[in-house]
Amino acid sequence: MQSKKGQVGIWAYALMLSIVVVVLALALAPVGNEFISRAMNVSTADAIGLDCNNASVNNFVKGTCVITDFSQVYFFGGLILIGVGIITSKVILG
Repeated sequence: MQSKKGQVGIWAYALMLSIVVVVLALALAPVGNEFISRAMNVSTADAIGLDCNNASVNNFVKGTCVITDFSQVYFFGGLILIGVGIITSKVILG
């Protein structure tokens, strides 16, 4: 059985870890948004894009555009949920 001091230390460590994960997700979100925007735009000399606004692209490109658009939400939302899950597990499980 751990002492009270050890339990507080583990809880504080979990809280710091979860805050780091949430802050990392929020800090990387603008960079991820820029990357997704470049991937979905028209191809330029600097980058190859999917041209998602073009109505004449085939269904495979349309599907790729949808998956690319949702990937940012899934990735950064997942990171935030992991951080919140760490806090919640320490509060519930003690």
